[in-house]
Amino acid sequence: MSRTLRLVDTDGPAPGETPLRVAIATNDMENLNAHFGSAKKFAVFEVWKTGSRFLFVHEFGNVTAQKGKHDDQDDKITPKVEALEGCALLFALAIGGPSAAKVVKAGIHPIKRKDAEPITDVLAQVQEMLNGTPPPFLRKILGTYQKPDFMEDFEEEETV
Repeated sequence: MSRTLRLVDTDGPAPGETPLRVAIATNDMENLNAHFGSAKKFAVFEVWKTGSRFLFVHEFGNVTAQKGKHDDQDDKITPKVEALEGCALLFALAIGGPSAAKVVKAGIHPIKRKDAEPITDVLAQVQEMLNGTPPPFLRKILGTYQKPDFMEDFEEEETV
């Protein structure tokens, strides 16, 4: 069983600025503190260069134990992946190989964190990436990725 709580908000990014949808695996709505399979909730936010806003939370009643093994009799992963539709990034403490494959196939980039941290810190880090030089995977998501032209590094060869 899952349910979704959605907040209606009119504040958002500046015109022309495309927000990035980010999901965070949480058990308390304050911290990134859950593994993908055992997360009781996914808090979903929109993040842009100058701000962020809470969009909604998906809550799950049927989660896996946080031991790295899944119950083969009941698929608990597919509903979670489907709940993340439209998200570009997923932050979690851990995610298993089969789950990561499903997440990536859905067009979501999973990011594992070693330790729990406040959700506000994660959102600030995403804003920092957007304002600086985003890593290649994020530039691809944002549609700003350009393949490097290594030929510019070489000057014309001198002929003798």
